Amino acid sequence: MASDAETATTSSFLRKLDLLVRARYPLLYLVSCEEQRAEEMLQNLARGRSKELLTWSITRGLRKVSGGRAPVLIEGTQAPKAALAAVAALANPSLVVLKDLHAFLDDAEVVRWLRELSHTLKQTQTTVILLSPQLRLPPDLEKEVTVVDVPLPGFDDLRVLLRDIVTLVQQSGRATVDLERTRAEELIRAAQGLTLNEAENVFARAIADDGRLDASDIAMVLEEKQQIVRKSGLLEYFPPSTGLDHMGGLELLKEWLVRRKAAFSDAARAFGLPEPKGILLLGVQGCGKSLTAKCVAAEWQLPLLRLDVGRIFSSFMGSSEQNLRRAIAVAESLAPAVLWIDEVEKGLSGIASSGASDAGVTARVFGNLLTWLQEKTAPVFVVATANRIDLLPPEMIRKGRFDEIFFVDLPSEPERAEIFRIHLQGKKRDPENFDIDALAMLTKGFSGAEIEQVIVAALYDAFNDGVDVAQAHIESAVQSAVPLSRTMPDEIERLRSWAATRTRPASVPVLYENVAMPEEIGEAP
Repeated sequence: MASDAETATTSSFLRKLDLLVRARYPLLYLVSCEEQRAEEMLQNLARGRSKELLTWSITRGLRKVSGGRAPVLIEGTQAPKAALAAVAALANPSLVVLKDLHAFLDDAEVVRWLRELSHTLKQTQTTVILLSPQLRLPPDLEKEVTVVDVPLPGFDDLRVLLRDIVTLVQQSGRATVDLERTRAEELIRAAQGLTLNEAENVFARAIADDGRLDASDIAMVLEEKQQIVRKSGLLEYFPPSTGLDHMGGLELLKEWLVRRKAAFSDAARAFGLPEPKGILLLGVQGCGKSLTAKCVAAEWQLPLLRLDVGRIFSSFMGSSEQNLRRAIAVAESLAPAVLWIDEVEKGLSGIASSGASDAGVTARVFGNLLTWLQEKTAPVFVVATANRIDLLPPEMIRKGRFDEIFFVDLPSEPERAEIFRIHLQGKKRDPENFDIDALAMLTKGFSGAEIEQVIVAALYDAFNDGVDVAQAHIESAVQSAVPLSRTMPDEIERLRSWAATRTRPASVPVLYENVAMPEEIGEAP
């Protein structure tokens, strides 16, 4: 069974399909949920090759639909076996589209008919095309059928759609269009990953919402994409929230990301730049690795998808590998997008013993993931995070999987001050009312997440006292807190030692501060 898993444009797909038809491949299997669009492409192909086009469905039977005339029903062909018998008797060169025949491929007679057709049609100029939204082939047909994935509409397809909608709206005068060329391209790029029908619906919804079509409708397009992710059941969708300015510290990482903000644009392709693959973030828990994934997606105005590796694994043979392929397919269908794989080392632990513990399932899933990270061509920017270096397979950190590997350490004193300002503003408090520098000194060895919880604890105390939060509340919360750097100092130092020569620092290099000691946060030793 030949398979075309690569991401292709509509034009390259049509060239390949035309080549297969001219080479007299007897049985093709087109995987697409866009039945109408696929049928239109096949009509054009049949017209260009002077072939008749016939379509079959269980509800309408076998019909001739080419030549611009009304469809002509071939009587008695509603049953699959009767339709296949009629196809075998066709005299003229034809393209025959069988819709949703996969539902009948557990019938031995239907399978036998297809196998015999695969031999008979090689002597003719007729090609049978199975069109279905899902791939389902019995082993008997794997060597007879060539599978081709129909690509989703590309940038040019969506641009034509948007142009037609704008023309129609302007002619009717029922709505206002305010789209400069750059803004129109941003809207089209946001719609990539949708089918033509989905894109048309969301553009119409945007117009109906406020009588306008403009750049502000990008958020509505991304909301439509959220529905696609929700239906998959394997990925989580996170709407854009806050940009990189809401990350405290990590200046080198932020600078690296800002320089690649326009890396998915057509201008970048014309300049010769490859699309960035992604980053692997290693470091101390609670220091902003997960926040980075959320902020970069918002900064780049891309959908953020979270892959929980635990959801991939299934008790059914072969299902885990198929789940990973489905998750990757959904992510690529929404490209350009950011794919966040959180705590990747936990999901892939146990690879070494996979052969004995789970019949090699974990090892195969890991191998498929590595292959995709290395060879992917779709613009999916991967942000993988890990806390435990010892659980991370060495193959994961080999060059080529990611563009860079960053180490995220505990925040320095200036970074802690910035984190305090960000979180106080987030809680609707003016940082100028607090001695931020004193708080930064007092929280030596605290992570960003721990600083946030200190502020939350201080707010609870102030609310209980019936007053607004003050410096004393925060200092008291700091003294009560026990940071991770105090409970696991050896682990953090080991992590720093490993990363010193193997990773790129996410923050401006400074002399590492010692971890927090009891006497430094106001407690008795």
